[in-house]
Amino acid sequence: MEEGFKKHEKLKSKILIDKLFAEGISIKNYPLRLVYIPITSQDSVTVSAKNRYFKTGFSVPKKFIKTAVQRNRIKRLMRESFRKNKYIVMTGAKQQYALMFIYLSREDISQIKMEQLMLNLLERLKQKEKISVLK
Repeated sequence: MEEGFKKHEKLKSKILIDKLFAEGISIKNYPLRLVYIPITSQDSVTVSAKNRYFKTGFSVPKKFIKTAVQRNRIKRLMRESFRKNKYIVMTGAKQQYALMFIYLSREDISQIKMEQLMLNLLERLKQKEKISVLK
């Protein structure tokens, strides 16, 4: 599976983001929180059979991390961890999802810890949504 994080995989739709926070399901693994929602054909995002990408966004609130440099660093760590481990949920997905990862701590975090948190969240999403791995 491709490990890139391309433009069509990024969550950019204002309508979809608003719907995500209004109706989304949340999974917490402190200091990360995952909010997700299945994307339906009514949403503004096109869903095709061969294009099963998840629309993904990353957020670090200014309330917790004051400097832009630190916020950007944490977002980079989250994107990298997701990019490397997205195969966990994408290989067996029968539906497209919108995902938003939110960092909820005032503390700095290492790449290794971020990888562990991301793996745990993706595994929990897979179990919760019963995404089976196709072989």
